Amino acid sequence: MLVLLGGLVGVPAGADAPLIVLDQTQLPFDLGPGHPANNPARPANSPNAPWNSAGNTANSTSAWENQPTNPANEKRLIITADGTVLGYYATNAGGVLNLFDVNGRRIAYRPARGTRSLFTTSGQWCVTVDGGRQGFVLAVTRSCAAGFSR
Repeated sequence: MLVLLGGLVGVPAGADAPLIVLDQTQLPFDLGPGHPANNPARPANSPNAPWNSAGNTANSTSAWENQPTNPANEKRLIITADGTVLGYYATNAGGVLNLFDVNGRRIAYRPARGTRSLFTTSGQWCVTVDGGRQGFVLAVTRSCAAGFSR
């Protein structure tokens, strides 16, 4: 089974996250978007939910924690297998995990509670989180990975 994305608890501070593309049809039901907790239509997973919203300043690049110039984000890079840097990740005070491209554009988020999935900023399912490894890997859909190259 794929190692998807380790939960933030137990993930070493400053760990880079390799990005790979997954075939969504190969995932078991409980990890896919059809599972009720991972469904993009679930209100708590919506990009309009207060903690997930682009309008929440905690999710904005204007917040120091999310800026590409923040030295802490240089230790939370999203990279390809060949070492190309695609972006970085940061967690806001409410527990939402945000993924940004190298220019600080928000690509995806994981709601703080109730799901193990990441969603694009438009609310499309992107990947599901698998818990507890020493490091972690972002295994995303092809359309989600394409968001880093726009």
